[in-house]
Amino acid sequence: MLGTGNALVTRCYNTCFVMDNGRDLLLVDAGGGNGVLSQLERAGISGGDIHNIFVTHAHSDHILGVIWMVRVFIQRHLAGKFSGELHVWSHEKVLRVLNFNLQNMLTSKQYAEVGRCVLFHEVHDGDEIDCASFHLKVFDILSTKEKQFGFATMMGGKRMVCLGDEPFNEANGDVVKGADWLLCEAFCKYADRDVFHPYEKHHSTARDAAQLAQRLGVANLILYHTEDKTLATRKHDYTAEASSAFDGNVFVPDDLEEIIIQ
Repeated sequence: MLGTGNALVTRCYNTCFVMDNGRDLLLVDAGGGNGVLSQLERAGISGGDIHNIFVTHAHSDHILGVIWMVRVFIQRHLAGKFSGELHVWSHEKVLRVLNFNLQNMLTSKQYAEVGRCVLFHEVHDGDEIDCASFHLKVFDILSTKEKQFGFATMMGGKRMVCLGDEPFNEANGDVVKGADWLLCEAFCKYADRDVFHPYEKHHSTARDAAQLAQRLGVANLILYHTEDKTLATRKHDYTAEASSAFDGNVFVPDDLEEIIIQ
């Protein structure tokens, strides 16, 4: 987990993570700025080893770090330090926003590499795609705020589902039901709902996510995209609240924490 926080955190990084299946790396979102470069360095991951990025949606705390990833890849590719290609996977709006910003932020020489060493791949609801050796089934989370895609994939022989950063929509029940691992946003504890107002922001609480996981027969629940005002006690308190409504395993990771999918 490179970052675990929501859009406005200052004490941790925005939610994004790297998946490692032993053959390839897949970066999912990249946070809201060049902090992604620091987080990768702290995690011991070279940017040159990232050749695939899946972007869930175009909100600033998920997409702006992608611009930095692309810029660094192009610069170092032109300098002969990075080899291969960087593939960016998402829906039409994300790719359009990325292209507009890159065209206006990069030098003409750098931007000329978009389509050469940096390749965009448009995906649609229901598509099954291969990002290197990662096979993803993509689905529209039916966001109330911004077009957003989640995905299901196999990791370590287990089915893992990423719901993005908004509450679950019942239309995606068949995708989530019985998942071995579920990655789900939890803006705050239910006990703190009057402090952080998650529902006004179209987000869930730790208890809400746990009740969902229990109802759909999920085995392991990862909670992320949280507030950072309770960072010192977040892991303990969120785990306790979620565990009161869910019989499976609850993971509330800190930034740079590694979770073994097994």
